[in-house]
Amino acid sequence: MIVYWGDYMCDVKKYEAIFEEIMRLQPEDTMQLVLEAATEEQKNFYEMIGDFLLQNKQRQVIARNLF
Repeated sequence: MIVYWGDYMCDVKKYEAIFEEIMRLQPEDTMQLVLEAATEEQKNFYEMIGDFLLQNKQRQVIARNLF
């Protein structure tokens, strides 16, 4: 699916695939991305992804009463 916003075109399927790939990252993967980031902006982005994935895992543990 491609979504158009004025002259801008967004390939939704492409970003869905990126999302699925990101969701498969392990904590050591995000740490490696942070350590090897070329810029501070990339480092911040990878840290946010790591935080997001950790929060998801925490929600799952709490939902299953494992906490």
